[in-house]
Amino acid sequence: MTSQARKQKGGRSRTSEHRFHNPQGAEVKTRDEAFAAPAADVSAEALSTGCKLTLHSGAVTFAIEVTYNPTTYPHVVTGGQIRSGICGAPWDITGGTLGETMRLDAKRAGQGSCAMTITIVGEYQNPPAYRGTYGFDGATSSFKHTTRYEC
Repeated sequence: MTSQARKQKGGRSRTSEHRFHNPQGAEVKTRDEAFAAPAADVSAEALSTGCKLTLHSGAVTFAIEVTYNPTTYPHVVTGGQIRSGICGAPWDITGGTLGETMRLDAKRAGQGSCAMTITIVGEYQNPPAYRGTYGFDGATSSFKHTTRYEC
């Protein structure tokens, strides 16, 4: 490569501009605008997505549907349900996070004399899953589990 070509190549790379887009796909001028708080006209559905998790703990399997905010990291859990596999199902997910670690907090919505709350915690591993523990009524380490990520 000639010195003239290096100068031209170097000049182009220094003058090239980054292009930024906001969550709605519109081009904006700065990185700050791209990651700014969402506009008031953005629906709650635009700021949430869902995934399915399957918790395996020995002979017990929980079917879990989680709703979370994909614009945060770790992803903030905004809702969902544990639909089956646990006494008193369904259980309403009241909060938590998904990222390098997982935490799901839920309260019993079904009938029965089971515990009132469950907390599931775990660490991410490949293939996509979380390995950890869960417990009832404030405990988090009563039972081991592997929870497969099905998003």
